[in-house]
Amino acid sequence: MHLRAEALILSIRQHGENHAIVRALTAAHGLQAGYVRGGRSRRIRPILQPANLVLGEWRARTEEQLAGLTVELIHSRAPLYAEPLPAAALEWVTALTATALPEGLPYPRLYAALDGVIGAIEAAPAARGWAVALARYELLMLAELGYGPEMDDLPEILRTGGEAGWADIMAALKVTGAGLEADILTDRRAETLSGRARLIERLKRAVA
Repeated sequence: MHLRAEALILSIRQHGENHAIVRALTAAHGLQAGYVRGGRSRRIRPILQPANLVLGEWRARTEEQLAGLTVELIHSRAPLYAEPLPAAALEWVTALTATALPEGLPYPRLYAALDGVIGAIEAAPAARGWAVALARYELLMLAELGYGPEMDDLPEILRTGGEAGWADIMAALKVTGAGLEADILTDRRAETLSGRARLIERLKRAVA
């Protein structure tokens, strides 16, 4: 197995004292896990930041073996982690993706949407500029995995798009959050929702 592709870093788990197991999303090959030697080192650790765009190269002798992964940084989102609200949004959207998706199955629409949400968080001066994109990403995640509410039950901003006030945005996030909790983030994966709860609380404080 040999794969070389651009990828969005989703999660990093320490392995031993100095190595890491990384999960990243590619456009054509879906979610891919890899073992990064020295992944917790001073040189590589800044590259392995959730939401960073990297060029990854996975190598394994068999399809069943965890591939070794090397990474080259293309674009860093590290500056966004200095701000609590963007940091919470990036942590949630990458954790959701890492937890919900099966490995090795392509989801090109989700890859494009995730890249768009991260780009919106990076570009927007205020949360209102990216909160709608986040709700739409959650809705797309539900749809791509075969779940989600009926179209008639959705708030208008999820059905038709366009500008929205905070009341509309929070209503949309309530609907998508209920779907994620009921259909995807269940059992052992439910703990991932704690990151979403922190984000929602910070959004509420931001608009209070």
